[in-house]
Amino acid sequence: MNALPDAEGLYQTLLAGVKPLMREHTRLVGVTSGGAWLVERLQKDLGLPGTPGVISSAMHRDDFARRGMAASAQTQLPFDVDGSDVLLLDDVLYTGRTIRAVLNELFDFGRPGCVRLAVMVDRGGRELPVAADFAAAHLTLPDTQLLALARGNDGSLRFNVEEQA
Repeated sequence: MNALPDAEGLYQTLLAGVKPLMREHTRLVGVTSGGAWLVERLQKDLGLPGTPGVISSAMHRDDFARRGMAASAQTQLPFDVDGSDVLLLDDVLYTGRTIRAVLNELFDFGRPGCVRLAVMVDRGGRELPVAADFAAAHLTLPDTQLLALARGNDGSLRFNVEEQA
């Protein structure tokens, strides 16, 4: 891969792309950890009241036995999930397995009326039939590389690429 995508620039594209997806009572929910950082900023930048939700995929992952509990935040949904309009946000959509796990977690809290997905980067490589309603960018990486969003102490966003074994 030549150059990493500009995370701050893609955040601005995501912000613009999320606006048309918002309805009167849409609740933002970020997938830990990158998606949680995104909803924190989006909640503020969109001028939404309250606190966004954070959701963890840890308990519903199909590779839980191999990965164990990640050191990520626990699920916090500060609203009644039943009948709600949920906009899930994540940094990178890849195989679809994290989103499947997150949906299982969400349904443990109730039955939402509608769930949509927005991501900063869709890198293809789907193993499950999951698609984002909005992706700020599409990027192809080798299967041996992991693209991850990182956040600086000042709140700035950047992408890192890690080689996987």
